[in-house]
Amino acid sequence: MKVEELIQEVNKNVEQLDFVTTRKLIEENIEVLSKHKVLLKSNARELLKLLTERLDAGYEPISRQDMATVIALNSYATKFDIRSMKLIVKDKAKLLLRRDVIEYLNKDAKVLLEGMGVIEKIS
Repeated sequence: MKVEELIQEVNKNVEQLDFVTTRKLIEENIEVLSKHKVLLKSNARELLKLLTERLDAGYEPISRQDMATVIALNSYATKFDIRSMKLIVKDKAKLLLRRDVIEYLNKDAKVLLEGMGVIEKIS
């Protein structure tokens, strides 16, 4: 994909508020987009800046499967479905050790997981 096409695709996805696709495009082409960030729309530039800072801080990008797990945890926490949460925690314990993943949890999930002793209490 040419640089112009890539930038056009990123800008189009940002306009359509498709941030998942935009994030994936940016993650896959972060070096190229960093060199041509002046051609990106402001929301795309901010997303590029955020992703660059996260990579520099040592966070690895969250996969689609991991994000689906977080969404399921949030849903079960909202419904207060502890049994389902325990099943996910049993299978995905390593995922909850990552600090960046905890930022995606809603308040209900954080409180329940803290109560279960799965994650550390957040001050």
